[in-house]
Amino acid sequence: MMKKQHLAKAGVSLIAGSAITLGLSPFELWPIVPLALAAAFLVIRELTPKQALYHGLIFGTGLFGAGASWIYVSIHQFGAASLPLATALTALFVISMACLFVVPYFWLYGQIRQKATLTKPWQQALLFSALWLLSEWTRSWLLTGFPWLLTGYALMDTPFDSWAPITGVYGLSFLLVCTSSFIASMFVSTGRSLKLSCGLSVLAALCWLAAWPLGTIQWTKPVSTLSFSAIQGNIPQNLKWDPSFIRNTLSTYTKLSDTQWQQDLIIWPENAIPLYYNHAKGFIDQLDREAKVNGATLITGLPIDDNSSGETRFYNGVISLGQGSGRYYKQKLVPFGEYVPLEGMLRGVIAFFDLPMSSFSRGPANQPPLMAGDTVITPYICYEVVYPDFVARMARNSGLLITISNDTWFGTSIGPEQHFQMARMRALETGRYLIRATNDGITALVDNHGDVVKTIPRFQQGVLRGKAEVMTGNTPFMVLGSWPVLIFSLLFIGFFSAPRRRQSPAHLPGCTHDD
Repeated sequence: MMKKQHLAKAGVSLIAGSAITLGLSPFELWPIVPLALAAAFLVIRELTPKQALYHGLIFGTGLFGAGASWIYVSIHQFGAASLPLATALTALFVISMACLFVVPYFWLYGQIRQKATLTKPWQQALLFSALWLLSEWTRSWLLTGFPWLLTGYALMDTPFDSWAPITGVYGLSFLLVCTSSFIASMFVSTGRSLKLSCGLSVLAALCWLAAWPLGTIQWTKPVSTLSFSAIQGNIPQNLKWDPSFIRNTLSTYTKLSDTQWQQDLIIWPENAIPLYYNHAKGFIDQLDREAKVNGATLITGLPIDDNSSGETRFYNGVISLGQGSGRYYKQKLVPFGEYVPLEGMLRGVIAFFDLPMSSFSRGPANQPPLMAGDTVITPYICYEVVYPDFVARMARNSGLLITISNDTWFGTSIGPEQHFQMARMRALETGRYLIRATNDGITALVDNHGDVVKTIPRFQQGVLRGKAEVMTGNTPFMVLGSWPVLIFSLLFIGFFSAPRRRQSPAHLPGCTHDD
């Protein structure tokens, strides 16, 4: 009987972790997320640290196994790894993510609950919520970070996303996990504890209701408008870095841009020019002249070989030409895709560790923004747009956000949809319009509320034309970042972790068995 209960709980943990993916893009069944969090809380609520660790591994395996399944596509289809090897590497990634970002916090929950003898469900709910938030935040920086599958994204396109300009996506996560665990605690409480659980649930409900008046506040305002064209070349990944196909690639982008020079801004995606800057100098000068003659700005991604320091370094970069100026070097690099950890050991072992352009250097912090005429533009290359505080910090004092990407690595998986949802959240958090230019989609214009204004079909060559508002002003999240929510969580964890004098329940005034 006991074994069946353990198996049932393990099944609930696996299903709950996997189900979170259904609350995110492209499925967007957001009510599933609080149900999954409530189930996870109820499973580990009274477990020992060792048991909680075990369920953390199962929950995390479900979360990353379902939500980051696109890793397999990148490794197998584009990394030239055999099916068994790609499966093994994907499984290793999933388990590593679970062990890094879920297991320690489930174990810590069991440890603190046991040492502090937290027997009241409302206390357990608060501790679980605070540790969940800490777990998600850790994902944004530990070992370069992997802030993917954050539960707060589930509230995108709901009336409750109006909290995002104030608290950021982590605040939305905290709202979800608190509400779900408070309500769950009501079902396992009696007496005074039930009243406290109900009180906390009511407090959470008030935060949900506050989203409506918050949605009427305009944190930023438009000051001008830029007409733009974002070019989607749809270059196959297996041909992108083929030397014999480079001429075709450059011809594709120039032909698609030939009728767009009357626009204020033309944007080409990440590494649209598949040549190092100094090798493509003649072509770049030609583009610069064309843009200047037409009074336009061209922003494009390309690899840049920079020897200004005396030694040549290679960067994943963006340059602004014509009426624009400036260049930007990517700061948040993708492990194995843009650099190889433990390179001396792994380089050359299998083809996956020798992908094209996997030897980039990290760009310096505090780089100046790009300019398009008089407009200050903040650029983000691919993966960078998934870092909430990084994006908010860079966006200060800029008027428009641009993110360029090459999501061809994801194939037809759910990866590009998830990536696009995160980019939209950045526009909402910063109150800025965002233009997204990608190789094969999703190329789109997103407004300052995170809503999609227009987009073009994936897996097709095309041009997205539109007008983007240039905004001024900063949202509260841009000023304070995630720190208020994080500090709030740490205070709860610290309170429950602090040593306290233990007393027998019989000696506590007013204490009953229902407490």
